Amino acid sequence: MADAWTFEGQPAALGAGTVTLVEGSSFCVSSWNGDIRPGGPQGVYHADTRLLSRWELRVDDAPIEPLQVLAGAPYHATFLGRTQPRPGRAESTLMVVRDRYVGGGLREDLLLRNLSDEPAGCVVDVHIGSDVADLFEVKINRVRHVPDVELVPEGASLRVYSPSRARGAVIRAADALAVPGLLGFRVAVPARGEWRASLQVNPIIDGEESQAWFSTRHPVEHARPAVRLAAWQRHGPCVVTDHPVLAMTLRRSKEDLGSLRLYEPGSPDEPPTIAAGAPWFMTLFGRDSLLTSWMALPLDQSPALGTLRRLARLQGTKIDPLSEEEPGKIPHELRFGARQGVSPHGAACYYGSVDATPLYVVLLGELHRWGIHREAVEELVPHADAALSWIEEYGERAGPIEGLLWYRRKTDKGLVNQGWKDSFDGVNFADGTLARAPIALAEAQGYAYAAYVTRSHFAHEAGDHETERRYLDKASSLRRMFNELFWLPERGCYAIGLDREGRPIDSVASNMGHCLWTGIVDEDKAEYVAWHLLSEEMFTGFGVRTLASSMGAYNPMSYHNGSVWPHDNALIVSGLMRYGFVAEAQRVAMGLLDAAEAFGGRLPELFCGFGRKEFPVPVPYPTSCSPQAWAAASPVQIMRALLRFDPWIPHGRLWVAPVLPEKFGELRITGLPLAGGRVNLVVWSSGETKVSGLPPEIEVRCEPRPSDGTLADHHDRFTGEP
Repeated sequence: MADAWTFEGQPAALGAGTVTLVEGSSFCVSSWNGDIRPGGPQGVYHADTRLLSRWELRVDDAPIEPLQVLAGAPYHATFLGRTQPRPGRAESTLMVVRDRYVGGGLREDLLLRNLSDEPAGCVVDVHIGSDVADLFEVKINRVRHVPDVELVPEGASLRVYSPSRARGAVIRAADALAVPGLLGFRVAVPARGEWRASLQVNPIIDGEESQAWFSTRHPVEHARPAVRLAAWQRHGPCVVTDHPVLAMTLRRSKEDLGSLRLYEPGSPDEPPTIAAGAPWFMTLFGRDSLLTSWMALPLDQSPALGTLRRLARLQGTKIDPLSEEEPGKIPHELRFGARQGVSPHGAACYYGSVDATPLYVVLLGELHRWGIHREAVEELVPHADAALSWIEEYGERAGPIEGLLWYRRKTDKGLVNQGWKDSFDGVNFADGTLARAPIALAEAQGYAYAAYVTRSHFAHEAGDHETERRYLDKASSLRRMFNELFWLPERGCYAIGLDREGRPIDSVASNMGHCLWTGIVDEDKAEYVAWHLLSEEMFTGFGVRTLASSMGAYNPMSYHNGSVWPHDNALIVSGLMRYGFVAEAQRVAMGLLDAAEAFGGRLPELFCGFGRKEFPVPVPYPTSCSPQAWAAASPVQIMRALLRFDPWIPHGRLWVAPVLPEKFGELRITGLPLAGGRVNLVVWSSGETKVSGLPPEIEVRCEPRPSDGTLADHHDRFTGEP
């Protein structure tokens, strides 16, 4: 397991003209004509294993010429193509339609349509191969040869299996001729007629074959992923707006988040979790899944509950330097690949992140505020206490200054940097010098601060005044230390962190925007932070860069040193709004919406940080995940920030004071889940707002919730007390 976590570069690029389909922990990457070509990252993946590394369709031993790809649901695409011209004809008369469904394996429905007046006889072959590669091997272009992969024909099916890895697949197709590496059909397509066939790929994991979720024995619409997605679309809130790009982006975000939901095997009725993103991160990630669930609360609160419950079951209980597990620590990543080994949790956990643990507590508090799953939330408070104990007993003692939250990897197999900018060069000084661990990140202090305040809220409601005061004192102390030690008066901004000697890491970075979001920033410093975030060095016109252009490590084509990340910007918008910088928040929000339009409504994981004055459209980042969870959730969070939608249901209050850009026009939201019911919200172009559907005991205040940035205010925000 250990070497699975050493990857700190960027994933293999998929290349232009690839198509990615995703459903839960399964995904497929293919070329534009539907073929999966060996030698690169394309393939059919399930349970962190590449089941198929080759899937090429040939008619009369010739490849299919692509015409178009029709996108359906996230798990479905239709590939349109045509065969090579037949002898004696200038153009092809055979159209090829490949309907592909991904989920727990693969189903592909083939159709040949003869557009001529003569019958067409042909040979249809599907060339099949598998390297049974672990996802990590593919991701870093280091696929190891597995010598014992067997391709065994079994009647009309082909079995691909590696005994050493106990993984593989069974490919079935009625009336097919199976030979090693190929399923073939001898076909006569009637004049103006059609020929059809269906192929199904069932995974073999740990030696056991399981059914692909889209079975050829049942209609597609009856498959569980289709039923779930239909329910997600039907029951989720509906947004009607005069702004077509906003409508398109929110619709795509909702669809993508639905496709990234993960359900535990054998527990289909349990609330889902959220995978981090396709293609390389189709698994539960602590930080990513927690923040995504937080931002997606206006759509559905069940992924938040599912994520909290699953992470609670995986929470650290012992000290293990190899996996970086410690008691109370929330895992960074969960994997099921062949090389990961099996833990008591049924998978391999790696715990190398500093921020997932406080974010666990923050999400639990936020879910409580929405007034849903109250009993389930209360049951998870002990896990929040264990998380806070880890911060105090391990995180605060890992660096030279007690009282701050620090990280350093436990072995050379772990991640060097363990915040959200976790590439090896993601934390650096203004001159470009890399910071050396232990490191106390600015945003991690903000998360810890918010976690302490959240725990004091729970204690207040329980009448536990001793615990309430303890965590309020810890929050106050951390806030004071942060504003003293991280503030750079000569730059007028916060350091990205402190290094192993306690020196401020003085680069100008987007991390301070997260600090606004958590409320740890002193009021008298917030204006300087807002100015930096919207300066030409930071704001590209499409979003805020991760690193200012004046910094030594700046590179707009890098992963973390000058690129633009949508989730980063969504939290920045929320932080700006929290401190009253409405115009600045609107400017960032509209820039990101313009970027979404350029990307067809789907925001990628990140894009290059070139300025809009230099290039009028955002420049894609080659290995960016898409769909990606917190990028998909970002438009939802930005919408909430612009609405200034602030629920405090346990104390009978809802604040809503929209500051929508004029271009949005009228906005209507129906079916927003809140307080155990569904709420409707109308914002007219005049700014007048109406909320309906709330229980009568909930008071609606059409005004922004006052916030002066003080600790007392944060306490009041939760309790609803004056």
